[in-house]
Amino acid sequence: MTALLTAYVLMWPVLVLGILITIARGFAKDVAEARKEGRPII
Repeated sequence: MTALLTAYVLMWPVLVLGILITIARGFAKDVAEARKEGRPII
């Protein structure tokens, strides 16, 4: 039972990290595209 609870608690930081990486990757792609086209990021 303790192992299941530990896995459940540790699962959330991994999910949050995956979402954060996805958002950061999309932002980096948009920044690179904006620089390529010569337009401001904001």
